[in-house]
Amino acid sequence: MKDALSTLALLAALSPLSAGAVEYNQVLPAKSSVAFTYQQMGVAVDGQFRKFSGQLSFDPAKPTAARVSFDVELASVDTGAPEGDAEVAGKPWFNTAAFPVARFVSSGVKALGGNRYEVAGKLTIKGRTQDVVVPATFTAQGASGIFEGAFTLRRADFSIGEGSWAKFDIVANDVRLKFRIAASGK
Repeated sequence: MKDALSTLALLAALSPLSAGAVEYNQVLPAKSSVAFTYQQMGVAVDGQFRKFSGQLSFDPAKPTAARVSFDVELASVDTGAPEGDAEVAGKPWFNTAAFPVARFVSSGVKALGGNRYEVAGKLTIKGRTQDVVVPATFTAQGASGIFEGAFTLRRADFSIGEGSWAKFDIVANDVRLKFRIAASGK
């Protein structure tokens, strides 16, 4: 009886450790979002992308071993107006016929403490690749977790807005991307 109680006590003591050992590796698109905000003629305009997918491997106990790749279907852009969606999908902006997907692939994760991280990687849009560092937070919710963050990209770095749209007098250069990625683990 004494050995059984000792074993139960040991298992109870270790259970919080094993509960934290969840590896999050399945993106849940239905519970996730990728949104953006930019300035057009000095007014903030919001939009989002409706279709995206990703692969990840994240263990909060081993953040430096994390990996993520994330694809956004650019034709799934939602500007709030069908004519805006068609315009942005066109050649001067995303040119979705030639470049249907934007892709982010991580190269490293740095823990900052307090469930905050910096995810370094390469972002490719319209065939142009830039190094980016994406700040993110992670919140565990049982067998699932939420990654949230935001960063600014410059559309000129990716030739988003060509020809007369290459100037920044009507549409600003800075675009703020905001994400909320839900993932399940095991």
